[in-house]
Amino acid sequence: MSALTFTGPVLPDGERRALTVVGGHVTLETVPGAETGATGWIVPGLVDAHCHLGLDDDGAVSDAATEQQALEDRDGGVLLIRDCGSAADTAWVQDREDLPRLVRAGRHIARTRRYIRNYAHEVEPEELASYVAREAQRGDGWVKLVGDWISREEGDLAPSFPPEVFAEAIAVAHEHGARVTAHCFGSRVLPGLIEAGIDCIEHGTGLSPDLVEEMARRGTALVPTVMQLEKFPQYAEAGAEKFPGYASTMTDLFARRRETIMSAVEAGVRVYAGSDGGGLSRHGNLAGEVHAMVALGMRPHDALGAASWRAREWLGFAPGLGEGDPADFVVYDADPRTDLETLRRPAAVVLRGRVVAPTGG
Repeated sequence: MSALTFTGPVLPDGERRALTVVGGHVTLETVPGAETGATGWIVPGLVDAHCHLGLDDDGAVSDAATEQQALEDRDGGVLLIRDCGSAADTAWVQDREDLPRLVRAGRHIARTRRYIRNYAHEVEPEELASYVAREAQRGDGWVKLVGDWISREEGDLAPSFPPEVFAEAIAVAHEHGARVTAHCFGSRVLPGLIEAGIDCIEHGTGLSPDLVEEMARRGTALVPTVMQLEKFPQYAEAGAEKFPGYASTMTDLFARRRETIMSAVEAGVRVYAGSDGGGLSRHGNLAGEVHAMVALGMRPHDALGAASWRAREWLGFAPGLGEGDPADFVVYDADPRTDLETLRRPAAVVLRGRVVAPTGG
């Protein structure tokens, strides 16, 4: 393939540059004979930091369905996915040059009969550490725990495991070179996880001011999945008759969601964008999550950074588009920070140096 040159303001700094793609990488040098690619606002490839390839409402899906999910994400500009738990083995996606780069967390690990059916390894406390060691070896440097879920005995959200069991599991993951994240809706599970050195919290609606400060001090990340939080009223309604305590908790968490998440942003907690695609949400809608983060109170520049350059760096990938960096970027007709709707209309999606979308004429 001949060299292609893309011209325009390059985020995050907005300086106008000409990026020429050669052999899957960016060069800032002039390349004789390079063809014109596209002109517009250039953004480092988007990152969905909470996504579930290979999963739907009922559990694992076929490879063909997984491929379609990945294509939907890619065509929306997502070129890097942190898969935040999947019942399917999606390692084969990493061999496909036309699909987003993928960082896998393996399969969720939950307490027996305390999570969505067909999603997780369901284990008892004495088994947690061994399952964490297994998933740490099978994944790509992440392990996903289910921190809390509804307890039928209590009729409300409750920690899946005792604090000391979580602490042992986190230590085991770290010994195997893996980072740990956990699904956490409520408040009771969070102090033990944060004290034990967990690397990331998903959702985080139960955070209190003191825990936010501790996360900021420790460098613990937060992926709030704001679009998922908007579903709390329907979760509360569904459980109201059988579990009134749970319904009340979910209603309260929903009411405080803006205050809770924005307190983390303002305290300097590292916050990243995650659509929860596949986790009861559709794929290809990271733009919707950026919209939701801005509606919550984040500045557009910060919300886009949480879905692009800052998230790329967090996951160990080049955050920008300098000399020799991989050519993974999205071109837009306008500044997406000024017009968020632009995020839904990529003019060109470039993955590994190839223009992969839009595919229609």
